[in-house]
Amino acid sequence: MSLQARLTVLALILGAAVGGRLAWWWQVKELERQAAGYEQQLAAKDLKHGREREDAAVAALGWLEEQQKAQRALEDRLQVQDQTHWKEMNDAQQAQARLRDRLATADLRLSVLLDAGSVATSSCDGGLRAPAGTGGLVDGALRAQLDPAHARRIVAITDEGDRGLIALKACQAYVREVTK
Repeated sequence: MSLQARLTVLALILGAAVGGRLAWWWQVKELERQAAGYEQQLAAKDLKHGREREDAAVAALGWLEEQQKAQRALEDRLQVQDQTHWKEMNDAQQAQARLRDRLATADLRLSVLLDAGSVATSSCDGGLRAPAGTGGLVDGALRAQLDPAHARRIVAITDEGDRGLIALKACQAYVREVTK
């Protein structure tokens, strides 16, 4: 092979090597530009996602704070109701205790109103008299005094009934407050 042919082959090989090297360098630079673009897109996406998460967290904390305020308000209302219930219960118990004391000291006697028709048909009057005072419900009606033991049992029954009604009222108020 001649020298000129060798130089031509060497020039072609050198040109191919330089061209390949330049093509490789250009490809690397293009990939770097694309990578930088992708990094910017990912950074923007991460920033947007972070803001969305932060907004969601702020909204959740706001909702939680509202719920806590509502719960505290409900607890305050229930506490006031509970105090009212116990005051009513205590007042009822004190009234019942006063009534029991008055019955025990014979300061107060329980009596029942009798039907005048049924008393007239009976053969004995049993010593029944109309009350002397003006505090009766029916003027001149016949009344029978109850035995103190029976009176105590009646007072105990009414005491339980009063406490039951107060407790029922408190439960109903509680349910109304909780279901608002």
